[in-house]
Amino acid sequence: MLFNSLQFLAFLPLVFVFYWFVFRRLKWQNAFVVVASYVFYGWWNWHFLLLIFITSLCSYASGLLIDRAAAGSVRAKAVVAANLLINLGILGLFKYYNFFAESFSCLLMALGMHADLPTLKLILPVGISFYTFQALSYTIDVYRRRLPATRDAVAFFAYISFFPQLVAGPIERATQLLPQMQRQRTFGYEAATDGMRQMLWGFFKKMVVADNCALVANDVWADCANQSSAALAVGALMFTLQIYCDFSGYSDIAIGTARLFGINLSRNFDFPYFARNVSEFWRKWHISLMSWLTDYIYIPLGGNRVSRLKNVRNVGVVFLVSGLWHGANWTFVAWGVYHALLFIPLRIMGVKGRFDQPVAAGKVLPSVKELCQMLLTFALVVVGWILFRSDSMAQAMTYMHGMAAPCSVGEVLAALRMAKMPMAFGVVMIIAEWLQRTKQHALQIDGNWCVPLRMRSVRWALYVLIGAATVWFQGAQQSFIYFQF
Repeated sequence: MLFNSLQFLAFLPLVFVFYWFVFRRLKWQNAFVVVASYVFYGWWNWHFLLLIFITSLCSYASGLLIDRAAAGSVRAKAVVAANLLINLGILGLFKYYNFFAESFSCLLMALGMHADLPTLKLILPVGISFYTFQALSYTIDVYRRRLPATRDAVAFFAYISFFPQLVAGPIERATQLLPQMQRQRTFGYEAATDGMRQMLWGFFKKMVVADNCALVANDVWADCANQSSAALAVGALMFTLQIYCDFSGYSDIAIGTARLFGINLSRNFDFPYFARNVSEFWRKWHISLMSWLTDYIYIPLGGNRVSRLKNVRNVGVVFLVSGLWHGANWTFVAWGVYHALLFIPLRIMGVKGRFDQPVAAGKVLPSVKELCQMLLTFALVVVGWILFRSDSMAQAMTYMHGMAAPCSVGEVLAALRMAKMPMAFGVVMIIAEWLQRTKQHALQIDGNWCVPLRMRSVRWALYVLIGAATVWFQGAQQSFIYFQF
């Protein structure tokens, strides 16, 4: 079920009413969350509910077995290994089997050997990478004794399947979300109203900015070999805005929806396009995934407590896994390698990615230095998105080669006319988020920087205007990009 659908518009208030007014006891609330979440996911394809059930059951059972074994014992390690094998095996079968089979066949053919490995006609389950990583974090944290294994199966199944973040994150840790499922929740008016404002902003970014940008980006990529360099540059810019507004818009809706039910989800984006270098970008983009990779891959490999050469290796592994996590295609691998090559020199030179102050702290406009840093970082990120968006490495190379070609003033003007509407919406979004860059989301308004917004009537007028614009200017409905991951 899509957030931006009429079905969800009917589903959410219905679930809200039953959750708070019918199923008031914690056990029944959690059971209802599981049922509602399975309906939400099964609306797309109910057959894959079995995979979520297996992942949840195996992870729940593994936690109990690990908790009964001695810390660090062979038995505990065997249980962790078995659960990793099951869950990663399911993920690998559906997401990576054909990719590796075809790649291995091509390698053998290049070496002069015949290979005819079978491929499978499998549909990739929506969000499988998200809920698999969420389940694995629980098993690993129980093994590390960061939290005790839960014996409340209903709460655990609710933790894995909680519908707002089930199919596209944030990837929640058991240490953060599971305790919320195990304690009585109360309705908070302030949290709920702020959650609705965050949802409204998420819908605007998705339905107005992302979906309109998608129309231009899709047209450019569909015939990239015959486009002018200006059109290719505009297409890359449109996809850059699309993927951010699509994914961060989903996260805003998910976080805001969860707050309606008394649940706090982790922040997933921190205005990444205002980053001053690539290292800061990765602290602000898809935060839940990068923190997961840091805690469960980077640090176990030694993190930055090893030699410089090994640290470079560790960074490379994290970005390689990040690329593969996004999809079974060499373009995603190349995208991960590309960002590793941008990130590693910063690490070697000791350039920090965590700044003491937000960009242009206490000022309306950035300094010339900050502006140059942001523009350079943004340009590097745009190039990376070309790899990410392309269907093949050949298409990516064709796209980049064409974008480097000279173009006329007429071609530039034509390209700008082609994208004038989504570009205008993108500018509105960027200005709003720049003014609110120290907040959790763009509609977290306290009136400190704008005197008229201290008036409740003015704020409500703004919300109505954004809501009306979302309905009036929405682009053709597009599925969320990260559903495929």
